Amino acid sequence: MRIAITGSHSLGKSTVVNQWVDRHPSYRREEEPYRALCLYGPYAIDFREASTRLQNGLQLYYNISRVQRYCLTTDNVIFDRAPVDYLAYSMYTATQGLSDIDDCFVESMLPAVRESLDRLDILAFVPKSAEWPVAMEDDGIRPVDHAYRDDVDTIFKQIYRDGRFGLFPNSDGPRLIELVGPPEQRMGQLELAIAELQKV
Repeated sequence: MRIAITGSHSLGKSTVVNQWVDRHPSYRREEEPYRALCLYGPYAIDFREASTRLQNGLQLYYNISRVQRYCLTTDNVIFDRAPVDYLAYSMYTATQGLSDIDDCFVESMLPAVRESLDRLDILAFVPKSAEWPVAMEDDGIRPVDHAYRDDVDTIFKQIYRDGRFGLFPNSDGPRLIELVGPPEQRMGQLELAIAELQKV
């Protein structure tokens, strides 16, 4: 099963990925592109309004290149972030009008993002929820900025809940689910989605 965990930062996505791999050692963990390219790699990558086309493009196409490695539904892999994430973050930066990322760049990402979704079985969105708030972690990596996290979360909800950009026009794409609640509940939601897909 090919799973991608998606959503705004500091909402528990990496925790989901790590817990899943701990419980299911047959799954391969695919690292978040920011960590792979910047923390463990040679590239400088900025956040918020300082992001550039090069930086977001690198992360998007790195993510897509990893997704494309897994051709079969029998491949067991879980991704920390999905190609849709770089579309959402680019949308945020475009609204700021302070870098070379603009609406045209966002539009140019759409074909590649749509095509990449054919190689995923489950797209698990982690939204911000008033019923289960997640504290902002100051780990020295991610921005400690509630407004930024909230704005990006709103964009994700527009994409996933409101159908902005029409990324899921037919039944060929991944099953879109939401992971909410405490960690144990999120694990159960993911297990249920997999069980339902395996019945089909």
